[in-house]
Amino acid sequence: MAVNFILLFATAMVAGGLAYFIPSWEERYFKLVLVFAGSYLFAITVLHILPELFVESGDSTKMGLFILLGFLLQQILALLSTGVEHGHIHHPNHHHGVQVGVWTIMIGLFMHAFLEGTLLSHDGILVVHNHEGNDHGHHHHHGNNNLLLGILLHKGPEAFALVAVLMSSMKKRWVFVLLVIFAFASPLGMVLSNLFYEKNLLDRNALNVFYGMVAGGFLHISTTIFFESSPDHRFHLNKVLISILAFGLAIALEMIL
Repeated sequence: MAVNFILLFATAMVAGGLAYFIPSWEERYFKLVLVFAGSYLFAITVLHILPELFVESGDSTKMGLFILLGFLLQQILALLSTGVEHGHIHHPNHHHGVQVGVWTIMIGLFMHAFLEGTLLSHDGILVVHNHEGNDHGHHHHHGNNNLLLGILLHKGPEAFALVAVLMSSMKKRWVFVLLVIFAFASPLGMVLSNLFYEKNLLDRNALNVFYGMVAGGFLHISTTIFFESSPDHRFHLNKVLISILAFGLAIALEMIL
């Protein structure tokens, strides 16, 4: 867990630092990176997270409800964060006719990052109910590193977009402070959910609710990236090839790791 903590924090800081110290960059290259990260996130959600949730959940219909609720929750968080987690880079004071501010963005983005950190709690444990009615832990080490990689690939563009947005409306020292706060969000979600589980403050059902809602959020984010990468509904070969590359890598690593 210590390694995961460091990787989550460092990835956000390094990616945010790139936007912090490099004032000019090519937006088209950022969008290609975003497409790759979104495609990879979608692939591991379909290949890794959803199958385990449905197989190991005692009630697949209820798990589907949690996923749907997570999808809807992410829609609300995206309104607060102005879609920074989707890679949106724009002035924070106006978003689709809604007045928003820096703290609104931070609240939405912090909540999203905190929730996704819970997926890595307890080394990715899913607690399920066996046929005899006893609780037991199932550690899904297979593919767990693939899940971590997917979250890291998502975390990088997210932190970059956040800093790029904040740089347009705040002094640099405050941007750095907010970047540090954001960088701690996912590690904090991982550590606290793990601690609460070990202290019996969260049971298996509560953890499964978190996992399902995070999966729904991932579906929202990754599909939004797909749709927004081609807003004119035109065929872009480079983006299609990047998505195929991301899918292929996710499949290969899921089989190997």
